[in-house]
Order: sequence, then structure tokens, then C-alpha cells
Amino acid sequence: MSKYTHHHAAVFLMTFLSYAFFHATRKTFSNVKSTISDEWSPSYHNNTVNYTKPDQIWNTRHLFNSRKDAEPYLGILDAVFMISYAVGLYISGMIGDRLNMRLVLSFGMCSSAITVLVFGVVFEWIHFYNKYVYVIVWILNGLLQSTGWPTVVAIMGNWFGRYSRGLVLGLWSACASVGNIIGAFLVSGVLDYGYDYAFLLTSSVLFAGGVINFFGLVSTPNEIGLSLPDKDTVVHPKEYSVVVNEGEPREAINISHVVPNSEQLSDEEYSSNHLFNDRETVDEDAPLLSSPKPLPVSPQTGDRPTAIGFCSALCLPGVALYALAYACLKLVNYSFFFWLPYYLHNKYGWKETVADDISIWYDVGGIIGGTLFGFVSDRFQHRSVIVIPMLLLGIPALFTYNSDLSQTLTMNGILMAVVGFFIGGVANLVSAAISADLGKQGPVQGNSEALATVTGIVDGTGSVGAAIGQILVPVIQDGLGWKSVFYLFMLMTLLTALCILPLFIREVKDLCKQSRMKAKLSRFKGLSVSNERAGGSENEDTDQLFN
Repeated sequence: MSKYTHHHAAVFLMTFLSYAFFHATRKTFSNVKSTISDEWSPSYHNNTVNYTKPDQIWNTRHLFNSRKDAEPYLGILDAVFMISYAVGLYISGMIGDRLNMRLVLSFGMCSSAITVLVFGVVFEWIHFYNKYVYVIVWILNGLLQSTGWPTVVAIMGNWFGRYSRGLVLGLWSACASVGNIIGAFLVSGVLDYGYDYAFLLTSSVLFAGGVINFFGLVSTPNEIGLSLPDKDTVVHPKEYSVVVNEGEPREAINISHVVPNSEQLSDEEYSSNHLFNDRETVDEDAPLLSSPKPLPVSPQTGDRPTAIGFCSALCLPGVALYALAYACLKLVNYSFFFWLPYYLHNKYGWKETVADDISIWYDVGGIIGGTLFGFVSDRFQHRSVIVIPMLLLGIPALFTYNSDLSQTLTMNGILMAVVGFFIGGVANLVSAAISADLGKQGPVQGNSEALATVTGIVDGTGSVGAAIGQILVPVIQDGLGWKSVFYLFMLMTLLTALCILPLFIREVKDLCKQSRMKAKLSRFKGLSVSNERAGGSENEDTDQLFN
């Protein structure tokens, strides 16, 4: 596409707010944990009174003997949500690639809003309290919420091309963090009236967003007669064929590149930035943002590409490694999401509304980090070379936040923002921009029916790790304390970097190779100009350059 239109702005805003509203409803539960644990535990006893009448009034909500007994159950609710969410992501990704993504997203938003309303409002208003029913409803909520991420990422991938994907999706991926902030503000504004009003407010917003998407969202440019951004392409008019690797069997590299029709590059820009081997097979060592041939499906024909299968998507280069890496990283990211307000309230004794407000700074850091990392990775045209250094810097940031420096509100907020910058920022980049890259590469280049499946695999595997984390955090905290929980976070961050290390090594080698090719090509063009002035031939230039 030649430029962004008002359709792009509308899609960006609607998908951004859609997932923000999803996260606002999730944030509601994490922000009211202390209130819920008080409601579900007896708080009427003192040193002289051991029994209070009438028993029906005081003991109706008595699910646990104390707040401490309620903590493991809250962790179980988080875990079953993430497990069902992970399973749902694998399924929702394939459903999104086969059905209309607008309908899938709208259904997920409205049905999830109804489920949250039942869990937090209806059960409270009719005074129904049952641990097993709560688990069943929360499992259903996880399955319905899983329809959100694969569909919104796929819709964004359909509208925005690979050349700006890092910046656009890096900025757009702040939707989760913005949703956390929206949820925290909404909850803190009504929590004094009861936790049921917090669930009522956020679920109403989510339902309204689903209705708006049903009538207004356009899932792909083809629906309104526009072409997909990566399919409106032409071959650069000049091709350079040079011989490389002297001493080995010579191989001609065709340096033609597919570029947007409306964004023709100059010879110098084109030659220095895009040196790719024109092969029919997919190269496992090829960089993630390289440009293989698009599928020969014309947007004017209206033909819908065949949706990719689960196993085929899993076997795409880089998908398995990034999925495993995201499992480790999402354990850390979602532990902050689920437990940060509770941690601040219990460790420092701050009021729950204060803890909710200060926890926002983690999301602020994630917004800045995700946007910046996306912009820089676009410039490098590689992702892993940005991700690994940021992860390694995130380890000392976690260690510092766990120290005595975070005792005051101000320092806690600053250090929390730094942790969010490195951990949350990388998580945003992996879950959005990198997932979109993985779903638009190699044999699925130009196939709009593959992106949701790939996104579901990456985020689904990440959610499995997050589910394990929600079980480990309360157990480790109860037995060893919060310091040991943060040591777990540091270990998982390191494991994330190790999972991506093979891709990092490939991309560093690729950058070095491109740097050498730029130097050779620059010298070749200089010799060509010189020989043309002297009446020489191009073949002599080539021999002089590579012999």
C-alpha cells in the first residue's frame, strides 16, 4: 500500500482497545484479590469473641479459615485460567484462520464479558459462594478470552506490512499494558463500594467493545477492495548478479527484491539493504525478516488461501524456539500482572488502592520498552539482536527491584518501571511483532490464513508457562518468601535468552555477512563507474572485485 489511510487508523484503534478491554477485565481479578480474600475469610473474630450470631449472615462467605488459606486458591484460579487460556489459544488461532475474525473477536468479547459478570457480580448479588463453581466459570472465561489475541494480531498483520511492523506492532502491543492501566483505574475508582462493582464496570466496557467490533471492524483490506500490504509488490527494475565464495563452487546470487509498489527504492538503498538468495526452498538460517517470494494469490481474484495446519505452523523456522522462550518470559510477565498489587499490599502494608495505582508503572515501562525495541529492530531488520541484550539487562533490574532500594513509593515506582521496560517491553515485542513476522515468513508469505495459528502457538505456549508460574508463586512465597520468587523470575529470564540464543547467533552472522556484502557491492559499483569512464567492461570489474 502506498500510504496509511483512515482505515488503518480505525483498525489500529479498534483492535488496540479490544485487547485493552480484555486485559482490563483480567486486571480486575488481580487488583481485588485482597478484598476477595477478606470477603471469603472470617474477619469477625477477636480475642474475646469466637462465635457470632446470626450464623447465616456471618458465615455465608466463609470459604476459608484465614487469608493465608485463601492465597493458594487464588493461585489455583489464576492457574486454571491460564491453562484454559493456553488451550484456547491453540484452538482459537486455527478458528480465526478459518472463520471471519471479526465475528470470532466479537463473540469472544461479549461472551467473556458475560462470564466475568456472572463470576464477580451475579454470584455476589445472589449470595452464591462455591469454590468448585468459581473454578468452572473461570475456566470458561479463559477459553473465551483466548479468542482475543490471535485474532487482533492477525488483523493487524493483514493491515500493516513487514517494513514498519516492528514500530507499528511495538507501539500497538502496548494495548495489554494500557488495558492493565485502564483496569487499575476503573477498579480503584469503585472498589470502596465492593469488588462486585469493579467486575460490573469492566465487564460492561468489554461487552460494549464487542458490539462495536461486530458492526465496525474490517478484518482484512480485501474486504473493502484494498490489497494486502505485502502483496502489492513489484520486482526492482535492476538486478545485480555477482559471484561470491571464491575457492568454493561458485553460486550466483540474484539480488532482486520484492518491494512495495509505491515505495521504489533507489539503487543504492536497495542494493545496500536487501541482499537475498533467490531460492525456492526455505532456508532455516535465513533471517526472520527476509523477503521470500509471496504466494501467488491475487487480491483481485477473491480467492481465499488455504489455512495452515497446526503442525505445519509449528515447524516454521523460529516458531518453536520463540514459543519456548515466551513460555519462560510470560511466566515472569504474568506473575507481575497477577501478583504485583497483592505483593505490594502484603509486603509494604500499602492500601490496596495505592498498590493498584503504583503497579501501573510496570505497564508504563512496558509500553515505552515495546515501542522503542520495535523501532530499533525495524532499523536492524532483525529482532533477536535486540531481544537478548534487553533480557540480560532485565536480570539486574529484577535484582535491584527486590532489594531494599524499593522501600519508598517513589523508588518502588521508578524501579518497577525499569523492570517493566526490559521484561514487559520484550514480552510485548515477542507477542506481537515477532509473532506477526513468524506468521508471514517463508512458505506462508502472503497467506493471511496462517497468522492467527502461529500467534496462537506462540502465545498459547507462553500461557502454559504463565499457568505454571501462578502455581509456583504462592507455593514458593509461602515456603521461602518473596526474595525466592524474584530469584525464580531471574532464572526464567535467563532461560528465555538461552532459548533465543541460536536465533541470535544466526542473526549476528547474517548482519556480519550483510556488512561484508555492502562493502563488496560498494567497491564493485565504484569500480564499475571508474571503468565505464575508462571504456572498460563490466565483466572485468567483476573479475577484479572477486579474484
